[in-house]
Amino acid sequence: MGNASGFYGDRFDAVREMLTGGPLDVLTGDYLAELTMLILGRGRLKDPSRGYATTFLRQLEEGLGLAHERGVRIVANAGGLNPAGLADAVRELAAKVGVPVCVAHVEGDGLPVPEGFLTANAYLGGAGIAACLRAGADVVVTGRVTDAALVTGPAAAHFGWGPEDHDALAGAVVAGHVLECGTQATGGNYSFFRAHDIRRPGFPVAEIHADGTSVITKHDGTGGVVDLGTVTAQLLYETQGARYAGPDVTARLDTVRLSSDGPDRVRISGVRGEAPPPTLKAGLTRLGGWRNEVVFVLTGLDIEAKARLVRDQFADAFARAGRPPDEVRWELARTDSPDADTEETASALLRLVVRDREPDPVGRALSGAAIELALGSYPGFHVTAPPGKGAPYGVFEAGYVPAGEVEHVAVLSDGTRRTIAHPVRTQALTDVEQPPLPPPLEPGPTRRAPLGRVAGARSGDKGGDANVGVWARDDEAWRWLAHELTVERLRVLLPETAGLTVVRHVLPNLRALNFTVHGLLGEGVAAQHRFDPQAKAVGEWLRARHLDIPVTLLEPEDHV
Repeated sequence: MGNASGFYGDRFDAVREMLTGGPLDVLTGDYLAELTMLILGRGRLKDPSRGYATTFLRQLEEGLGLAHERGVRIVANAGGLNPAGLADAVRELAAKVGVPVCVAHVEGDGLPVPEGFLTANAYLGGAGIAACLRAGADVVVTGRVTDAALVTGPAAAHFGWGPEDHDALAGAVVAGHVLECGTQATGGNYSFFRAHDIRRPGFPVAEIHADGTSVITKHDGTGGVVDLGTVTAQLLYETQGARYAGPDVTARLDTVRLSSDGPDRVRISGVRGEAPPPTLKAGLTRLGGWRNEVVFVLTGLDIEAKARLVRDQFADAFARAGRPPDEVRWELARTDSPDADTEETASALLRLVVRDREPDPVGRALSGAAIELALGSYPGFHVTAPPGKGAPYGVFEAGYVPAGEVEHVAVLSDGTRRTIAHPVRTQALTDVEQPPLPPPLEPGPTRRAPLGRVAGARSGDKGGDANVGVWARDDEAWRWLAHELTVERLRVLLPETAGLTVVRHVLPNLRALNFTVHGLLGEGVAAQHRFDPQAKAVGEWLRARHLDIPVTLLEPEDHV
């Protein structure tokens, strides 16, 4: 199984590259994310016939014929809010390009939308996909299924797995989690990128076996790299504790074992599975209000004083306007250097972000104040772009619904509707007892250095929470990291986490720690609560922080 999309807007040519680059049985595409559902919801307001990822259709103009010639089935969640509409559109396209394909879709994830919300969807598993493939579908499109379901469904169909084959399903979930973000498994967004050529990384492939074990690789001749580090990084991405719950199975991440299987090949084995929880995750999106921003350029001397002047002037302007916006946030980024030889490197950036339940305080009030200051503020006044009128922002909220209240339906190519039974045996989620830590390193000389000299990291978002996974590349570094990077030390290294709940999870098999920082992202990515709204770079920020590291771990440094 290969992947050709990690998000809506990923590399357009990836479908053709994957279909022509090497052997495949199934090609998957992940087009949905929390922000994507909001975007599709707003688009559906303008045109009720849409609500799906139109890019997928354009990719199939060439991809349908290539897949048919090579006997490759296509499974994608590009149906978004309207999988039936996308299935019809694929059939029309197939007729237009003269490719005989059977198209099926999965629906039932759509929930009653509460008043004030745009979308409400449950996360379905892979059983509906499996039913479509078993009935002969060449193309299966879905709405909101879990990302890993794009792999568990085809694997279950191929090997005949049932809902009680927990270990095999869990292995496929882990492989699916590695595939779901595309080139993040092949060197993209990788801490140790300097050691590899990742100018154009190839998309990943998973060789799935009947027992659920797998090998992660990529087509021969494609860029990037697949190694223990790239797979570890993706396994930690947007996960939390040892139990990774889904509609099909709960995978135990603390049982995952990785081993090298040759160049650009990593074997995943040992994965244990448990019965899934009795509830399904549900995602709801709504418009949260209005947002605007302006970035002031402060150049040369007296940067702090110039920033204070602008803030004071805006406070006066908002007061004269009647009331300040509901939320006013200032951030001064000291990008300036002393005695700089270019104007840009002599400049700092002062960013103002405002939010309000009404459009006027973030539109007319902010724009008017910024423009009026043009000739009456700090010396050298200018902004990176003229202030706009403001725009609506969205909010994602997660919840849970009993699985039995959600109708999971496979709609076959002939229109037959098959209701998919949810797993009968379920298991409520509980915390896993933290495993014992390895013995600490013997005390010795240390040197002040960035954490990234001895550890990799990857971070991301889950609603308003941030996840930061950190791993060591050898046993000695793990012995140090496991004892050194506590929750308390993380708070010191990342002061923005002060006052927030931080939970640490230990995954010894991966030589990794996984931190969940609750509330760091406010109302989620669509609300753009902070400078890095998806926490994509929090891990790299952490790696750049300095602490006392044993000298024995820092030598040699030339390969880091």
